[in-house]
Amino acid sequence: MVEREWFDTDYYKVLGLTSSATDKEITRAYRKLAKEHHPDTNPGSEERFKEISVAYDVLGDAAKRKEYDEVRRLGPAAAGFGGPGGAGPGGFNFQTGDLHDFGDLFGGLFGNRRPRAQRGADLETALHLSFRDSVMGVTTTVSVPSNEACSSCRGRGAAPGGYVTCESCQGRGVTNDDQGPFAMSSVCTHCGGRGGRITTPCANCHGSGREPSSRRVNVRVPAGVVDGQRIRLKGKGSPGSQGGHPGDLFVDVHVASDAHFERKGRHVTTTVKVPLTAAILGTTVEVPTLDEPVTLKIPAGTQPGTTMRVRGRGVPAAGKHAHGDLLVSVNVEIPKKLNKEQRTLVEKLAQALHEEVS
Repeated sequence: MVEREWFDTDYYKVLGLTSSATDKEITRAYRKLAKEHHPDTNPGSEERFKEISVAYDVLGDAAKRKEYDEVRRLGPAAAGFGGPGGAGPGGFNFQTGDLHDFGDLFGGLFGNRRPRAQRGADLETALHLSFRDSVMGVTTTVSVPSNEACSSCRGRGAAPGGYVTCESCQGRGVTNDDQGPFAMSSVCTHCGGRGGRITTPCANCHGSGREPSSRRVNVRVPAGVVDGQRIRLKGKGSPGSQGGHPGDLFVDVHVASDAHFERKGRHVTTTVKVPLTAAILGTTVEVPTLDEPVTLKIPAGTQPGTTMRVRGRGVPAAGKHAHGDLLVSVNVEIPKKLNKEQRTLVEKLAQALHEEVS
C-alpha cells in the first residue's frame, strides 16, 4: 500500500538523516530524538513525538523502507499514475530508460504473467484507557473492522446457479492468438479475464464476494503510555494478496482523566486534605494510590501546598526509566465560619504566638 503521506513527507529529514543512512544510524537517531521529545520528559512535544515515531515506523522496517524509497524515487508513478520520470506500462521508466521487470513484459506477452505480491493495507483503530491502566500498563483487545469472504456465496459473489463460465475462453480468462512461432495470449474481452460472469448476484453481498466483519486483536499496552501515543502492531493490519505481507495495525491511545490523580512525567500527583489543627500539631493520613492506600505522616507545622513524596508509587520502571513516585500535595483546610467560643480560642492562640489579629 502506498501512503499519500509518503509523497509529501521526508522521513529521513524528520530524523535528521540522509537517505544513505544505515539501519544502525536510523535506530540511533530515533532513540535520541524519542528521548528528547518524549511527552513524559518534555510536556507539549506530543506532535513532534508522533512525527518521529511515524518516521521510524517506516524507516525502521527494511521492507517498508525499500518501498518508501521507491515511492519517493518514482513519485506519483509509484501509485500507478503516469508522469514525467514515471514508469509506464510494463515497468519502463521513460526518463531513465530502465526496464524494471522483464518478467512483467514478457509474461504479459505469453500469457504467463504472475501477479505481484501486494502488501496489505495499514489499519488504524482507537483504544480508550482508564488513567490507572495507562500508568500501570495493561493487556487488552481492540476491535478491527475487516472484510471477509461472504458466508453465503463463499466469496464468489453469485447466488446458487447464478454464475456461468465464459464461452469464449472456457473459463481460462485469456484467449490465444496463434502467431506462428509464438502463441500470443490476451485477456478475454468477453469476461475481462474473470473466466465467467455473474448472472444472479448473491443477495447477501450484492455480488462483491465480501461482507463486513470485525476481529479482535490483542494489544499489550506498556506502563506509562500517554494520551495520543500510537502503538504499532506489525502484521496485524489487512492481509496481503498474492502472498504479500500483511499490513500493520496502528492503535491510537486515548487516556481518560481521573478524579484523584494526574501525571507529571513519570510521577503521579494527588492532593490530600488536612485539617488546620492537624497541620499545626502533626498527624497521619491515609493516602490513596493506584494500588493499595498508604499511610503518610504529616509533620507538625506542615504548610499549605507542601508536596510530600511516596517513593515507587508512580509509573512503573520501563527500559532506562526509573520507577516514578507519588507526589502528594497537602491542602490545609481552614474553617470558613467560627462560633464565639472557637473564635475566642483562636484569638488566645494568636496572642500566645505573638501574632497580631485585627
